[in-house]
Amino acid sequence: KNTPYPILDDRIRETYATQSKVTNIRALYDSYIRAIRWASDRIDNAGVIGFVTNGSFLDANSMTGLRKCFVKEFSSIYVLNLRGDIRKNMTNKENSQEGQNIFGSGSMTGIAVTLFIKNPNTSGECKIYYHDIGDNLTTKDKLITIERLGSVSGITNKSSWRMIIPNEHDDWINQRDNSFANFLTLGDKKGNNKKKENNKKLFEIYSCGLKTNRDVWAYNSSRECLVKNMRNMIAFYNSEVERFNDVYSHANRKTRVKTVNDFVNTDEKKISWSSSLKEELVRGQFSEFESDCLIQSLYRPFTQQWLYYNRIFNERVYQMPRIFPIGKAVENRVIHVTGIGASNFSVLMNTDIPSLDSIEKCQCFPRYIYEDTESLKNKNEKQSHLFTYSTEANTTAGLQKRDAITDEGLAHFKDAYPSETITKDDLFYYVYGLLHSEDYRTRYAHNLCKELPRIPCVKSTDDFWKFVTAGRELGHLHVNYKDVEPYPVTFKKGNPKLTDISNSEKLYYVTEMKFAKIKNSKEKDKSTVIYNSNITITDIPLEAYEYIVNGKPALEWVMGRQCV
Repeated sequence: KNTPYPILDDRIRETYATQSKVTNIRALYDSYIRAIRWASDRIDNAGVIGFVTNGSFLDANSMTGLRKCFVKEFSSIYVLNLRGDIRKNMTNKENSQEGQNIFGSGSMTGIAVTLFIKNPNTSGECKIYYHDIGDNLTTKDKLITIERLGSVSGITNKSSWRMIIPNEHDDWINQRDNSFANFLTLGDKKGNNKKKENNKKLFEIYSCGLKTNRDVWAYNSSRECLVKNMRNMIAFYNSEVERFNDVYSHANRKTRVKTVNDFVNTDEKKISWSSSLKEELVRGQFSEFESDCLIQSLYRPFTQQWLYYNRIFNERVYQMPRIFPIGKAVENRVIHVTGIGASNFSVLMNTDIPSLDSIEKCQCFPRYIYEDTESLKNKNEKQSHLFTYSTEANTTAGLQKRDAITDEGLAHFKDAYPSETITKDDLFYYVYGLLHSEDYRTRYAHNLCKELPRIPCVKSTDDFWKFVTAGRELGHLHVNYKDVEPYPVTFKKGNPKLTDISNSEKLYYVTEMKFAKIKNSKEKDKSTVIYNSNITITDIPLEAYEYIVNGKPALEWVMGRQCV
C-alpha cells in the first residue's frame, strides 16, 4: 500500500493541480513530482535543487499546471533532455527518434536532468534553458555526450542551450500552431459559449473506446470460447455475491464497502475484479449471462474480436450505448482518433465498437446517435425539432436514430461554400479525408497530440469535394478491408511429404508470424513473412509498410495479433 503524504499532496493540489488545464491530474501525484514539490518548499525563496527524473513533465498535457508553476516559482531552469522513452519507441517506432534509454533496460520512460534555481536578486521572467541530447542515440552515445559536455557550463560554452518561452498553453517543447484554434473542433464536452465561432462543434457527442478492465475474459477470437469464459466468470461472481450477502446481510453500506476488498476471492483463473464490479457485489447485484451482449468489436487496428458488451462486466462503457446500444443490432460508423496525450496522431474508421486501445487513447466520433424512444418522450418540447426527420426506417426496436453531426457544424460549412449542396454525410467523409492529409498532419502534429482535431474549411470547393471523395474511398477500404481484392503475393508451402495438408487446423496454426532475415545481415526482409513452419508469404511490396496506423504498419498489427 502506498504511503500517504497528505500535507505534500495538499501543496500539489493548491499549486500544480489548481493551475492545470486538464481534468485528469493523477500524474501530478507521482513520486518524482512530490519530490520536486517537497524540495521546492524546503529551499523557500533561495537555493538550487537538481533532479534526474522522468522527462514526461516537459511535454505531457497533464503537466500544464506543473510547468506553469515552475515558471512562477523559479528564476531560472536548466533542462538536459536525455529522451529514451521506450514506450514511444514501441508505439511509434517509425518516427519517435527517442533512441535508447540512458539507464538501458532499467527504465521505460524518457529521462531528463533538471536544475531549478531560485535567486531573489534576479528580476524578470523565469529563464528556461533547454538542451536536447539528439535523435536516435544509443545509450553509449548518450553517455559519451554527457561526459564530453561535463557540466552546465560545458553546454553554455558550446552555445548549445536553447531558450524556451512558454506559450499561452504552457507548452515548453513541441509548441502547437495557434492558427489551429480558428478551426471547428470535432467535439466539445465543456459546454462553452456557442456564440463564439471557435466554440462551435461538429459532432454532438463523442466517446472513449470501451474499457473492460478484464480483456482476457470479455474478449476472444472465438465466440464459443467467449461464451464459456463469461458463463464461468458470471457463475463465480454470483457465488461471491451470495457468499458476501450471507456474511454481511445486515451490515450497512459503509461496512460492506470497507470489507469487500479483503473478502472477495481474487483467483485470476476464476474472475478479474475491478472497482465497479466490486461495487455491484456490495449492492448485492446478481447477474445472468445474456447472449444479446455478444457482438463483434475492433480490438486493435484491423483485428476483430468477439466482445461481451455489458455494463456490469465492462468497467467503463462511456457514451458507447448511444453509439452502439447494448443488446441491439444497429448500423453505425465511427471515426476514431488517437486521444489527448497520444505519442502520435492516427485515425481509423470502423463499423464495430472499438476498444479503448484500438488506437492509442481512442476517441470515437459516430455518424449516428441512437436514443431510447421511452426517454425521448420525457424530453422538453423545445428539443423536438431534433427528431423531425424520424421515420419507421430509422427506428429500431425502441431506438431513435439521428445524425451525430450538428446543425451548427453543417451551417458552418454551408457558409464557407454557399453555392454547394452539402449533407451531413458529406461532412462525415470530408473529416475522414482531411484527417489523412499529410500537409494537415505535419503542420498541426503538435496540436493533434495535445487536443482533439479541429477541422478547417479548405480554400476551394474543388478541394472540399476531393477530400469528401477521398474520405469515402478510404472509409470503404478501411471498413471493408476483409473484402478487398488481395494483392497477388506468393504463398510457399513446406514439403508436402512432411506436412499433413488434410488437417487444415494444423496446417494454418500460427504461433508467431515473423519476417525472414536477409542473408548475412541482422536486417529483416519485410518482403517475406514466415506465417508458420508450413507456409511462407513472399513478394510483399515494401510500399505496404508506408501505411502507418497507430504507430505501426497495418500489416504488422495483423502479424502481432494473429497468433496463439
